[in-house]
Amino acid sequence: MTRPAPSRLVYIDWMRGLACVLMFQTHCYDSWLSGNARKTTFFMWSQLGGTLPAPLFLFLAGISFALVTDKLRLKGMPAAQIARTTIRRGAEIFALGLLFRLQEFLIAWGWAPWSDLLRVDILNTIGLSMMLMGVVCWLVLAMSPAIGEGMWAEPPPSTSSGQALRQAQGKPSAVLPGEARLQGTPSLPHSLRQEPALSERSEPKGWENWSKGTVALVLTTAATALLISFLTPLVWTVWRPRFLPWPLESYINGVHNLGTPQAWLFPIFPWTAFAFAGLAVGFILQSPAAKAREITVFLSLGGAGIVLVEFAPWLDAQPRQLYPVYDFWHTSPNFFLIRLGLLLVILSGVYAWCRWGLGQWRFSPLIQLGQASLLVYWVHIEFVYGRFSILPKRAQGIGAASAGLLIIFLAMLGLAYVRTHTKGWMKGRGAGLLPWLHRAPAQT
Repeated sequence: MTRPAPSRLVYIDWMRGLACVLMFQTHCYDSWLSGNARKTTFFMWSQLGGTLPAPLFLFLAGISFALVTDKLRLKGMPAAQIARTTIRRGAEIFALGLLFRLQEFLIAWGWAPWSDLLRVDILNTIGLSMMLMGVVCWLVLAMSPAIGEGMWAEPPPSTSSGQALRQAQGKPSAVLPGEARLQGTPSLPHSLRQEPALSERSEPKGWENWSKGTVALVLTTAATALLISFLTPLVWTVWRPRFLPWPLESYINGVHNLGTPQAWLFPIFPWTAFAFAGLAVGFILQSPAAKAREITVFLSLGGAGIVLVEFAPWLDAQPRQLYPVYDFWHTSPNFFLIRLGLLLVILSGVYAWCRWGLGQWRFSPLIQLGQASLLVYWVHIEFVYGRFSILPKRAQGIGAASAGLLIIFLAMLGLAYVRTHTKGWMKGRGAGLLPWLHRAPAQT
């Protein structure tokens, strides 16, 4: 028997949970393994897996940003107001990142350097990425009124099913609430909606439903992702903005106060590229064309990911290099393309797992973690890297570190369960912020 499409965005929650698990293993083994254990092939593969959590979180933040933007549009907000709302939310996430750094500094008072307060961490970058995405989306619409109308404005009356429904109800031909989805404007795929309306079921199907606004936003955000990736090797070396004080330059290339860019930080170059790539994918997924052919779209995204994974190493092997200084693992656009390809393959595979596999079977630990990813990220750091580390750092073998990893996983899973099943917890403004990082907004 064919299972129905996954409700809401459970596959996005599942991907966030996967990112959490990869993050746990990366942090635990990096913090706890001794010198000899760090020389093993096991540790090498652990750290290689650690190249995926940050791209996953940023990529999913981009997808969620696109879906939230569309939700605000369906509420009738003009483009400028949507931009203000999304940019403000990005600023709030950025503020949470600063608060997290302050908390870590206070807990480590006495042995943490003051410069840790200004470290560019993943939350800071997610917040900045959201603000930049809001600016770019607003510019695309503001620069071309025709595109803006195609993307955001309600369509003129036509012989659509919605108009027929109005006539049957004896109502005038004004546009019904939510009918903007009928005339080529973006709407959510079937898997993102709980109960499609009658007018949505009769929507014309096919790729001709792409609006000018959707195409412009997909192309612009995808191009922005590639541009950030292509400029990264230069921004880290010959184009370094040395005229900026290091706290500001660090947001560009992660230089911190150490004189050279640091690979363990999360500056705009290259990390924001993953968010813009996710934004482009999000706009594709919410288009009427994708909604009409959802399975085909996900299979196509997975196929495109495989092509990128195969193409990027070939490109990297070419004898001619474009950059005076080339670092494959930290700044290379080829490595970016490989990871982006893996993200697309993971997205396609997780969608299939949640639709036809056991992704939603009874209790899913990964979905549970994905629904509270911000909280478990915030908490686990202190018990792995911080003063309250559950194991002595840099002193464990692989077996002891693996046992500690299991404890961290179970503890964070329990915390996530409490978070999502306790009524009234995290009331107020904070509850409105968390969906941007750990789950998709519910449909109204």
